[in-house]
Amino acid sequence: METSERARLDAYFGRIASRFAPPAEPPVALLITHLLPERPAFVRGVAAVTDLRTVLPKPKSVHTEVLREIEGSGYVCDKLSRELFADPDRAVGYVEARAAGRPVVLLDVGGYFAPSLEALCDRFSGRILGLVEDTENGHRRYAGLDKLPCSVVSVARSPLKEPEDFLVGQSVVFSTEALMRSRGDILHGRTALVIGFGKLGSSIARLLHAKGVRVTVYDTDPVRRTQALSQGFAVARALVEGLEGAGLVLCATGALSLRGEDFGRLRNGAYVATVTSSEDELELASLPDVYERAHVGRHITRYLTTGHYFYLLNGGNAVNFLHGASVGPFIFLVQAEILAASAVLARGGLGPGLHEIGPEERAAIAATWLDYFNR
Repeated sequence: METSERARLDAYFGRIASRFAPPAEPPVALLITHLLPERPAFVRGVAAVTDLRTVLPKPKSVHTEVLREIEGSGYVCDKLSRELFADPDRAVGYVEARAAGRPVVLLDVGGYFAPSLEALCDRFSGRILGLVEDTENGHRRYAGLDKLPCSVVSVARSPLKEPEDFLVGQSVVFSTEALMRSRGDILHGRTALVIGFGKLGSSIARLLHAKGVRVTVYDTDPVRRTQALSQGFAVARALVEGLEGAGLVLCATGALSLRGEDFGRLRNGAYVATVTSSEDELELASLPDVYERAHVGRHITRYLTTGHYFYLLNGGNAVNFLHGASVGPFIFLVQAEILAASAVLARGGLGPGLHEIGPEERAAIAATWLDYFNR
């Protein structure tokens, strides 16, 4: 990032932080985030509205230079895994070590705190003021809990996230095609199955169609299947029906898309790509041992058994992170909403349950973003 761009970004987040100023004594924040090239400015923004005690980088999207910059700026970076917060005792011990006795805001990407949230609220020596969730996958994890013990502010379905969702879809299609071309294959003329027709899946389906791909959609939600039909896509009535005819399968549910037995139904030579981590979208551990794995290109793994083979892109992890997953300055809209949500939680007043920030706050963020980036 050029010096002028860095200065403009810091000024933008500084103005957002000023607009959503926290209380005199800001709460501690534990931040889960991707460590992509533009992320240091966001980390500094979080530190401007909270007492940022630790950064937990998403393990499949860590740029080494960014990690060095974050640590060199004095921020603690801890290793993140699902297991860290899967066990309530371990989760409580970790938060105690970082923020004992303090009010805490948890900033999440993908529902990592969900398994232990109740224990954290009940047993932590300080107070969990609430949590901010960035993704649809995480939103569903928290919505699926029997009872939310604290405020959860979700930005996953915010209007400010819509530009990001569309551009993430573009980056997924770009990276998928780049890997296929590295093996001499192209998208044009293929049949693709898009699993999941939410904001990301629908974006991917439209972009594939524009590239001459015959697109079939599968979604467990009948409402989304009707939406796909209304937009001119073929809709599979069952997953197996879509898999058997597809030369490309793009998993965009944010949850489990393919179980172990589903892989055997893939057409020979099919490519499989996802928009999130393999642990969320693919049940790779359940694949039969008869499949031999071989790297046949950079970030391309062939799974081969007698009479059947398919290709997995980027080990089943989000394919677009191979090329930076860039969505341009639109990502800063969402990051600003995360800062605003953090300040709302710091001020208190929200009861347990799912919440969103209001339209007035979103309008202020959008207006500020336009001042800095609509040039």
